[in-house]
Parts: sequence; structure tokens; C-alpha cells
Amino acid sequence: MTNTGDKYFDSEAFHKLLDSYETSINAGEPVFMDADDLVDIADYYQYTGEKDKAEEAISLALSLSPGSSSPLTYRIHEALFQQNDPQKAWELLEQMIDKESPDYIFDRAEILISEGNIEEAEEYLEENFRDLPSDEQQDFIVDAANIFMDWRLPEKVIQWVTRGNPNDPNVKNSTEFKEILAKAFVEMGKYEDGKRIFNELIDKDPFSKKYWNALASAQFMNEDYSGAIQSSEYAIALEPEDPEGFITKANGLLRLNNFEEALKYYQRYLELEPDDEFALLHEGTCLINMLKLQEAIEVLKKAQAITTKDSSYFWDIYQELAFAYAENKEPDKALEVLDQAEAMEYDLVQILLIRGHIFLTAEKLDEAKEAFGKAIRMSDSRKQTMLRVIVSFHDNRYVEGAYAFLQRFLTHYDEEEEGKNTEGYAYMALCCYELKKNEEFLSYLKKACEVNPMECRIAVGNLFPEDIKPENYYHYIKDKLDRE
Repeated sequence: MTNTGDKYFDSEAFHKLLDSYETSINAGEPVFMDADDLVDIADYYQYTGEKDKAEEAISLALSLSPGSSSPLTYRIHEALFQQNDPQKAWELLEQMIDKESPDYIFDRAEILISEGNIEEAEEYLEENFRDLPSDEQQDFIVDAANIFMDWRLPEKVIQWVTRGNPNDPNVKNSTEFKEILAKAFVEMGKYEDGKRIFNELIDKDPFSKKYWNALASAQFMNEDYSGAIQSSEYAIALEPEDPEGFITKANGLLRLNNFEEALKYYQRYLELEPDDEFALLHEGTCLINMLKLQEAIEVLKKAQAITTKDSSYFWDIYQELAFAYAENKEPDKALEVLDQAEAMEYDLVQILLIRGHIFLTAEKLDEAKEAFGKAIRMSDSRKQTMLRVIVSFHDNRYVEGAYAFLQRFLTHYDEEEEGKNTEGYAYMALCCYELKKNEEFLSYLKKACEVNPMECRIAVGNLFPEDIKPENYYHYIKDKLDRE
């Protein structure tokens, strides 16, 4: 049985329940369990990636207890989160016998939220909350907050959590309250607050894989990649085959450009989750950076085979596969990949930008200029598109050309935006560094650090130690020069 990091799933009571269920199923004997227990078993299988077993358990629950709230709630969540079908969710909700149960109340609210009726959902929850006795309100608050968290509405989460009496020790020290509050802070970008609370939870329960993974995720989003790696290592130590720990550690290593180690952990993750397109994409990225281009192409073709146009990774996969072919001196195959994306009616501006990049890689300057020109003319964001064209010229070693383009770019946008432009300075600093224009390098680096630290990290971060924040790059190098 997998150690999930969930207290109930890892408890002796649940172990006995699951063993009893599996013994009956494996022997082909009838299962005598109530619907709630079968839903817990289905949730466990879903949590551990055993989707067929989860389906078997939930179907059995519905056949034994038609109209029961908990298995119908399971099906409603499938309709909302997997099938994006609110109408089906409404139909399932109507099958519930007990229309005053908490499941009915929260399911109805979730369906309303899924349709964008957030205020109506909150009013509905408010009405039911007011009717509750005080000793039931805390559980209601946690459940309502978790719903808003599931739908990535952290401000609503904060509003519900703060309804509890902050002076009540049962509220103040509640693990449930702290956990949902930490998640909301991270979702809102308040990473330090989120990390602080997750550390408090870890202090109380240092053997919780769930909390170590949550802390690692918060650290990763806060760009503390070394901290995220360390926290994920604690999670892996607690569960040596923990997919979440593997993927978080791999992501952190990738951001630190430690491609060989990152590759190992993506591959360990993919042994457990072989059809995860995100992991396949990033395995391919590692292989490209290690110049194992043919291996990268094979991995990315696997990702291409399972992705769909609706996937958030669709374009990244096609783009990375095109880059791999281009780096492997197969520009015609790279262009074929882009033709496939175009046939699926993907964003033509993005396709033209990568097409131009591939022409540059193949030293077909005229074709590149034509593709880039079309992209700029068609773009609704000409400034960002022009900057991407300039970066493409730089990346293909047309450094002097990129420098000249950037001079015109910065002159134009500084005038147009009355000195408030923040983009392009870090890339100009990089060009000046490579062209040994040292005074200009320092001048543009100083400006870039002041107005756009994020661009600094992307453009010139590899010139500086990992522990130096991008806003401090100029001061770091200036102090270094002054000491020499």
C-alpha cells in the first residue's frame, strides 16, 4: 500500500478497510460496505493514480446506494473538473435524495462557481451558514474555504477562514485552518506568508510528506529553487517513490540548469506516471540542453502523441520538438512540426516567430526576415513580438545585428512611453557584454536591474552566482570591479 502523506489514507483503520475491500474483490465475493467507505476507497485509488480501480469502487457504491450523497458528489466532481460539464453536474445533483445534506449544499455551490456565478454561490453558502448551530460552523467554514481554494479564488478563501473566532484556540491552532490559509497565501503570491505557515505545520508534524511537498512548491514559486529541492528531498526520504517529490526536485534542478540531475528525476517520475506530458516535455528540454538531440526528439514525439490543442503544454511541446529538429540539423522536419501546429489553427504569430528562428538556425536570413516581418505586422503586441525577434537574432549569434535592433527598439519605446519603458535593457546589456562594450554594459545593466529584475534573470542570470538576486546584479559586478 502506498504511503500517501494523507493521515487517513495512511491510517491503520483505512488499511483494514482497503484490505477487506481488496480481499473481497480479488476473491470475486460480494462487497458489504456503505457508500461513504467505498467513496474513500475510490478517492484513495484516484489519489494513487489507479483510475480503473477508482471507477470500479465508485460504480459499486452507486449500485449499492443509488441517490446517496457521497458517490454522487464524486461523480459531480468528475463532471466539473474532468469533463467541464456543469449541465451533467446539475443532473447528478438532482439525483441526491437528501437535499439538506452538506454534500448537496457544497455541490450546488461548486456548480454555481463553475458557471461563473460566484456571488450567487457565496450568498447560497451564507444562507446555510447562518442557519447552523455554533458547534458546526467551524467545519462549514473549512469546507467552504476548500471549495473556493479548489476553484483558485484565494481572496474568498481568506474571507471564509477569517470568519472563525481568531481568539478561539481551536480555530487559531487548527491544522485545517492553517493548511488552507497557507495554500491561499501561496495562490495569491504571498509566498513568505505561505512558507511561514507550512513551516509551522512541519514543526508540528515533521513526518508529513504532504507539508514538505507543499513547502517545496511554495519555495519553487518564490524562485527559491535550492530550498525547493531540499524540501522535496525530505518528502522523498519519507516516501522513496513519491512522484510529487520527484517532479518538484526535477523542476528545481532544471531551473538551476543542472540538466543531468534534473533528467534523472524526470525519468524516475515518468516510471510512475508514464503519460505525463509536462514531464515528457521537460525531459526533452533536459536532453536538448545536454545535446542528446535524437533522444530528445523521441521523447518529445511521445509528448506530441498524447497532447491535445486544449492542453496548456501543446505549444511548448511543438515548439521544443521543432527546436530539437533544428538543433539536430533537420530544419525541414522542424518546419513540418510547425506546419502541423498551423494545420491545427494554433496562434500564427507564435508559429511565424519560431519559423523565423529556425530559418536563422539554417542560415536562411531572407526567409527569416520574411517570417519575422509577418509576425510583427500581424501581432497585437508588437513591442513584445519585436523583442522576441531581437532575442532570436542574438541566440543565433547575430549579436551585432541584435545590438543595432535594440538601439532602435529602445530609442523608439523610450520616446513613445516617455521614459517609462522597462523592456529590452537586460538584453542590451547582454549584447554589450558579448561585444565587449564594457561601459555600455554597466550602464544598461544598472537600468535593467532598476526597472525589470525578471528580465535580468532571464537574460544575464547565468553571468552571476545563483544566490545573487537579479536586482543586485549591477551592485555585485560594480563592487567586484572596484576591488580589482
